[in-house]
Amino acid sequence: MYIIDSHCHLNFEGLKERLPEVLSNMEENGVGQALAISVSRQSFAEVSAIAEAHGHIYCTIGVHPDSKEAEEFSIAEMVAAAASPKVVGIGETGLDYYWCKGDLSWQHKRFADHIEAANQIGLPVIVHTRDAAADTLSILKECRVNSGVIHCFSEDIGFARAAMDLGLYISFSGIVTFKNAPLVQEAAKYVPDDRILVETDAPFLAPVPKRGRQNEPAFVRHTAEHIAKLRNQTLDQVAAYTTENFYRLFKKVPDMRTC
Repeated sequence: MYIIDSHCHLNFEGLKERLPEVLSNMEENGVGQALAISVSRQSFAEVSAIAEAHGHIYCTIGVHPDSKEAEEFSIAEMVAAAASPKVVGIGETGLDYYWCKGDLSWQHKRFADHIEAANQIGLPVIVHTRDAAADTLSILKECRVNSGVIHCFSEDIGFARAAMDLGLYISFSGIVTFKNAPLVQEAAKYVPDDRILVETDAPFLAPVPKRGRQNEPAFVRHTAEHIAKLRNQTLDQVAAYTTENFYRLFKKVPDMRTC
């Protein structure tokens, strides 16, 4: 079995201090590659360094929507950074109306800039959306998003359908294993084989049976196992098509299954 963690934060507290162990656990669990996600200027420097140091780790560039005060990347800066073979996507970006209130025009502008950068260089955008479904879809449509993924999917089938109509993929995290997430589980049954990715969002949201522990990329297999049960498939099937989907979306990432 070969599986890819399409979204994790290897530079965050709890993972960066034990990175050799985290990478070893990945290998032991058949997790062949991982995408380390940028959420700020500082974190981009950190995930970029991790990706440069490890052949099977790749990264993105972007600023998360949870802080108005965060220092922005210009569109030109994101485009320039993506010249690196290790930078394979733009984000994490999007809208968050759970943590942020009031005039959120700054979020909309940041999101649109990330989509523009991604479109200019033909890379996928990694989309965060929380309590902002309608506006997220509206901006993706207005900005004519070229390609991307709804990460850590937490919406319903209707949102999944609308996102896929825009050409996006749907990535499921440990949330799909939680008993209190029936809408996410229904969406995991609905999304076709050729549009699903799996992720950990580590160090957050550890899947059952690891819930309550610190998450790490090795645990993505538990999310894939749960999706397999929901879809009446095998773990090997889910691992195979989510890996194919990852390579189709993140075209700069080399297929390392035979390495």
